[in-house]
This record gives sequence, C-alpha cells and structure tokens, in this order.
Amino acid sequence: MSEPDLESLRSGQLWLDFCESLKSAGAEILAAGAPADDLSRAEGFRYLTRLLRLSLEKHLEFSDPFCPQFYSLSHETAKIGNDNPDNYYQNCAIDGRCSYRITGNAGQAEYLSIETKAGSFAGQGDMAPTGHVTLDDLELGPGGEFELLVSATPQTGNWLPMTPESDNILVRQTFRDRRRERKVELQIECLDPHGEAVLDPAQFAAQLGKVVPFINGTAGLFRQWMLGFAAHINQLPPNDQQMCLRAGGDPAIYYHNSYWQLAPDEALVIEFMPPQECRTWNFQLSNFWMESLDYRYHRIHLNRSNAQLAADGRVRIVVAGRDPGAAFPNWLSTAGHECGAMLLRYVEATDFPSVHTQVVALDKLIAEGAA
Repeated sequence: MSEPDLESLRSGQLWLDFCESLKSAGAEILAAGAPADDLSRAEGFRYLTRLLRLSLEKHLEFSDPFCPQFYSLSHETAKIGNDNPDNYYQNCAIDGRCSYRITGNAGQAEYLSIETKAGSFAGQGDMAPTGHVTLDDLELGPGGEFELLVSATPQTGNWLPMTPESDNILVRQTFRDRRRERKVELQIECLDPHGEAVLDPAQFAAQLGKVVPFINGTAGLFRQWMLGFAAHINQLPPNDQQMCLRAGGDPAIYYHNSYWQLAPDEALVIEFMPPQECRTWNFQLSNFWMESLDYRYHRIHLNRSNAQLAADGRVRIVVAGRDPGAAFPNWLSTAGHECGAMLLRYVEATDFPSVHTQVVALDKLIAEGAA
C-alpha cells in the first residue's frame, strides 16, 4: 500500500470512504423487479446487514490463509444463495500456493463434501470449483478419524486437489435431522506458514476495501437469478447446472431452482418421483433474496427422511399460507410471504425425474382433503 493510502488510514478517511460506499448496497433492494411489499423490503435491508456481517467475517476475521480457521458463511441468521436448512456449512481461506492438512472424525451427516474453490461473489464473480471430495472418498481410521492433505500437487492417500488460484474451502454437511445428528468436527493447519498472526495496517486497509464489493456482488448476483427465474414462476424446471457450479454449487448435486408466487387463497402443489438412486434429496422455500425462510420457527423444507410418500412412492408437497389439513402431510408454510425462491436438490442421483407443479385454490384443496 502506498504512503497516500496509508495516510487515509491514519486520517480516518478510509473509514469515511467505507461508510459512504456501503450506501450503494441499498440500490439492490430498490432495483426494478424486486418486490415492494413491506415484508420483502424489510427482509431485503436486513439481508444487507447480514451480508455485511458475513463479509466482515470473511475479509477481516478469517482471511489469513497462513493461519486458517473454519467458520460459517451461511447459517440460521445470515444466509446466501438458497442456503440448505439441512446443511451445516463451513468455509476457510487458503492460498493455492501452500499446502494444508485437514483432520476430522466422521460424524452422522448423510452427506459430506469438501471443496476447494477460486473466487467470490465480489463484482458478481464466479466461485469456480478446483477440487472436490466426499466422505466416501476418504480412508478412515478405526474410530472414523481421517487426515486430508490439500495441495495443488498430487499426494498419496487422502488428497483434496486445488490449483494455485484456489483461495477458499467450502464444506457441506447434510443431515436427515440437523438438530439431533452429530456433525463432523474439522481442524485445519497450513503446512507452509508465513509470518505471525499480527494485524498488518496496510493489509487491513485492503481487506476493508473488499467488504462492500462482496455485499453488492452477492446481492446483485442472486437478484439477477430471481429475475431469470421469473420466466417460470410456480414451475420447477432443472437449473443451468454450470451456472450453479460457478456460484459455488456442489458437482454431486443436481439443482431445480425457481420462483414461487401465491395469493393468500392459493396453494402450489408439487409432485415428483424421487430418483431411483439418490443419496438424499430435499426441497425448500426461500424469500426473494434467496434466503431460506426461517426454519427455526416455520416448516419450510422437506427431505428424503421426513417426507411422507404416496403409495406409488411419489412425493406430493403443498406450499400454502395455512395448513390444508392432515390429508396433506407434506405441507410447507410460506411464513407470511407472497413470493420467493424455491429449490429441489438431488444429491448423487443417477436419474433426474421431471417435476410437476400446479396452482390450485386453497379452499378447494382443503375441501378435497376433508372429503
């Protein structure tokens, strides 16, 4: 950093510029095509405060690739890109020119993937995959323990590839019942440490400058996705899978992303036959900002383990603002929302059945269930 730039740190202008730049994020919430109802508008501005928290964590608190730590870039109160309520997410900053060792012990997750990636959502950039392993790929010790080397050069044994451009790790642990099952505990160390873990003023100034671009890039990227999904409202076609991968998706997951919109007296009925071979699947509802609806207090998602199947094995989900009754056990609540995103995931599936959707009158559905 040049002396004039350091002077902005000393004078406080750096902070003033940061605060001023943060104002720009509000344009994403007010942009054309975004819903203007009070709930969506309030959630939109709350979304920006959540992205601010996550961006500060990412760029300031956990950004040192030489002293790496796992943290969560998506959780119950800060969410990105149709976060999966069945998942426990972990992230970590790395440097693709270094080598790392991850140690852990197999928990009770139904699916675990560990990926190296390059890039972020800053400037609506890509988060390209550079390496991918699952728990099934790893050799485990007698107690379920494992050690995983991460490097750009091939290693014997458990190895997670990356490239010199890799700069982050993303871990997904997917559960049948996340509240009750034990997660995998992971630790990471850099095998090529540099320097000491001391705040560098010039580096801090540069890191602070990355915070707002991440907020704008993330909010802008998924708002654009929603504008694209508006071409098939209340339908659930397959997503562009490469688009999902560029945005940090898992190559073992097949995605159906879309947009739902219902009046208070309407219900959306979704039917599909699960793949013949599939480790797991789940379906979720999100708001317009592609944050999962608040699953702490509302039933807004289902998975293979808790959905009730029809006699022929088919899944029938009802999305509505109120419970249509016991005849529809797979009811999901819109939690007071008029519209939002929805996502069906197949994990390690070998076939990808089509999904049928239909909007029906809620009262008529309730009457049919009571008959």
